[in-house]
Amino acid sequence: MRIGIPKETLREEKRVALAPAGVHALVSAGHSVFIETNAGADSHFTDEEYRDVGAQVVYSAEEVYQRSELIAKIAPLTDEEAAMLQEEQILFSFLHLAISKKNIVDTLLSKKITAVSYELIEKNDQYPVLQSMSEIAGQLAVQIGERYLESDTQNGRGILMGGITGVAPAAVVILGAGVVGFNAARAAYARGAQVIVLDNDLRRLRRIENNISKNITTVAANPYTIARGVKFADVFIGAINLKGEKIPHLVSEEMVKTMKEGAVIVDVSIDQGGCVETSRLTSHSDPVFVEHGVIHYGVPNIPALVSRTASYGLSNASIEYIENIAENGLSNALMGDDGLQKGVCTYRGNCTNQTIAEIFNLEFRRLHVFSTN
Repeated sequence: MRIGIPKETLREEKRVALAPAGVHALVSAGHSVFIETNAGADSHFTDEEYRDVGAQVVYSAEEVYQRSELIAKIAPLTDEEAAMLQEEQILFSFLHLAISKKNIVDTLLSKKITAVSYELIEKNDQYPVLQSMSEIAGQLAVQIGERYLESDTQNGRGILMGGITGVAPAAVVILGAGVVGFNAARAAYARGAQVIVLDNDLRRLRRIENNISKNITTVAANPYTIARGVKFADVFIGAINLKGEKIPHLVSEEMVKTMKEGAVIVDVSIDQGGCVETSRLTSHSDPVFVEHGVIHYGVPNIPALVSRTASYGLSNASIEYIENIAENGLSNALMGDDGLQKGVCTYRGNCTNQTIAEIFNLEFRRLHVFSTN
């Protein structure tokens, strides 16, 4: 199979879809890999490293798309990237179609693209590709919150996260106890913060107490407890994930108005619309804004801050799915992997994700594949 890796262009994305080790695995199995020049540069992978493992370095994104049967990328499609897709191509990416533009979905359907959304692939009741990025985002959310508490930040409260003898530490309140929330809680607790985690799944809260510390305060989430937590927080981390859906605003503007002057909101859910009403998309070059005296951080691709680690993590998590399709063909790979099927949003001109169909008023058709053996 011919596999293409374009350079990412959206929102200062610095990750690359496959590290050289992943490319080596594909080439060793007899497949061709076309990678756009400098696609790995921001993750400190050189073109020469990709050539050394057998990739063909090409000099335009158009050539990558034109020569490939399968495209592996990271960020959601831009209009320009959607236009470059070829008929009946296979696409792997974090698509986030629930908050995408309808013309992007229409293009996927009209070109009969098999679009596989990384964040929807399941395995053993987990999301293995998404999980690799969520582990990073959870840890970084705490570092980000800590940075914007400092005095040299506009509106910064001037608070040391871990406190000192006789001076209380920062209060870090985390909404959501999934992979992002778990890793954020662990990082914040290790920094000496006072940590409070809210979730409506008691099993997740119990996991935090059992695997990190019973000194972390866990609270059943509801509008009352969320409002109290938001008001108490020096750093508030929104860590809500809903499979393939837009996140509801669980933190209202009125709640934000009750927060301390200079408190920090890190809305990790922003790539699904955000769980805080006052959040909006920001970028790595302009990451924060102040609303109601509260510092808001709304960068959707947080793991790109550690692009090399993130690229290795993404490559490790995604390569088995790309290899499966390359080795066995699309139909056979899908038939043999129910979890991979769940990641398919469009297939040969049909919308195969019910949530996406409802959002964009499209006909929903269940995925039906047939063996090519």
